[in-house]
Amino acid sequence: MKRLYKNTYLVLGTVMVLLLVALAFLVPALSPYGVEQMDMANRFALPGPQHWFGTDNFGRDLLTRLASGAQISLFIGLGTVLVSSVLGIGVGMLAGYFGGWIDAILMRIADIFLAFPAFILALAIIAVLGPGPVNLILALAAVSWTQYARVSRAMTMTERHKDYILAVRSIGVSPLKILLVHILPNISGPLVVLATFGMGTAIVSESGMSFLGLGVQPPTPTWGWSLAYGLKYLRSEPWMSTAAGLAITFAVLAFNLLGDGIRDHLDPSQITRKASRKSIDNAFQSTPSSKQTS
Repeated sequence: MKRLYKNTYLVLGTVMVLLLVALAFLVPALSPYGVEQMDMANRFALPGPQHWFGTDNFGRDLLTRLASGAQISLFIGLGTVLVSSVLGIGVGMLAGYFGGWIDAILMRIADIFLAFPAFILALAIIAVLGPGPVNLILALAAVSWTQYARVSRAMTMTERHKDYILAVRSIGVSPLKILLVHILPNISGPLVVLATFGMGTAIVSESGMSFLGLGVQPPTPTWGWSLAYGLKYLRSEPWMSTAAGLAITFAVLAFNLLGDGIRDHLDPSQITRKASRKSIDNAFQSTPSSKQTS
């Protein structure tokens, strides 16, 4: 427990993610303004006590709209991570455990996806499927599952030769049970870290798609669409785009810090490094006193 509190990245990332979730679900419920509620008398209101982030050209409260957009970003980010991780981990574990022609075929399929720039491939998929949250999740998952496949394959290849796997194989345990019950829990740590970073990547990609008009369509106030919509008023009312940009930055930073914290917490070498540094510091501190004593 003490180690958790000493992990600054983990604590800070967790707090920021919780704040983001609170913004997404509490603000729209508690706000006195509706997401599409217009007030032409308060067009382009400056940020202040009544409208913390100001209003847009229709007098709509930007904080309420950004909170509603946070729900979309979290939904698409979580959906992308779930679909891509399930697909990628499944493919990687099958390739790493069985090897041979199964490994060759599955990894060549992964190489085909890796041959295309990720964002360009996602744009092409969206152009074929059409805009929308579900299609956006499928497009982003199609370009990100290869990361999970590579990591899970490499770790499965290492685990399958260990004694405990050889023992359960010798008593006739099925490959599916070995993969799900014995191997998956032992390789889950790095995959959780990868999924945490994947949330931030998915949020940025979703915002980029919406910025180009290929994401979730208006009137849904996504962050990317809000950023693009505010560009025409950037010189006179900069808070319209700045608020959306800060929201994207905050979300990505939150998940990246959380991923760094989880990685440090799950990495046993961090404990060894800290113990080594402490012993070295103690040695240097004791050296002058020992010389004075002599």
